[in-house]
Amino acid sequence: MSAVDKAFHGLRRMISSGRLGPGQRFPPESDLCAELGVSRSSLREAVRMLAALGAVQSRHGSGTFVSQLRPEDLLGRLALTVELLPLDGLLELFEIRRVLESHVMAQAAARITPEALDTLRGHLEVLEATDDPAEYTEFDHRFHADIARIGGSPSLQALLAVFRARSRHYQVFTMPEGATFKRAGDEDHRTIVRALADRDPAAAATAAAAHIARSERWLDACRPPVTDAASDAGPHTEAY
Repeated sequence: MSAVDKAFHGLRRMISSGRLGPGQRFPPESDLCAELGVSRSSLREAVRMLAALGAVQSRHGSGTFVSQLRPEDLLGRLALTVELLPLDGLLELFEIRRVLESHVMAQAAARITPEALDTLRGHLEVLEATDDPAEYTEFDHRFHADIARIGGSPSLQALLAVFRARSRHYQVFTMPEGATFKRAGDEDHRTIVRALADRDPAAAATAAAAHIARSERWLDACRPPVTDAASDAGPHTEAY
């Protein structure tokens, strides 16, 4: 094990054991180096690794602190890993996404309010009317994110957002088959809204699973290229 790994795992154990709790300031570098048996440079590199994971925060002039360790914040950092996956790796995640989206959709069917349903219908109107891929992806995000807020915990919302955001690299609606894909997607969204309006958890879960499975089949069959424009579009754009 390298010195950096030794420092990283030592700090990780301090945090996971509760010895260093949320919001707590790290002990002095000299004390940590002595306890972990590493140099300052190795310790600082380990701290940078933990910061990339959202576990610690460095405050200029104040020191290094453990973050609030909110699950949704830490899960959101999975985007750093998911962004590295090639298409085949992304397709493997669809099994997880189908399960989670189905669960959230069923929960939303039991919890949805008339006001939330009106909001979703408004998103659906925009989705059906637009021919602009950028507008479509933005409102597709809003549609699914609003359902996740209704039916899921903050942690589930964060995890699903990571999976959905990865799709911004693959713009299936700009392909020759795009119009066909859009019509099918619109029908999926209408089916979802009907199930939510009926407050039918089983139908909502089935509709969500079918929608995600369709997206998976499109990606696997068409293998769209990664688009630079999509990757620069920000965390809230999606292609399906």
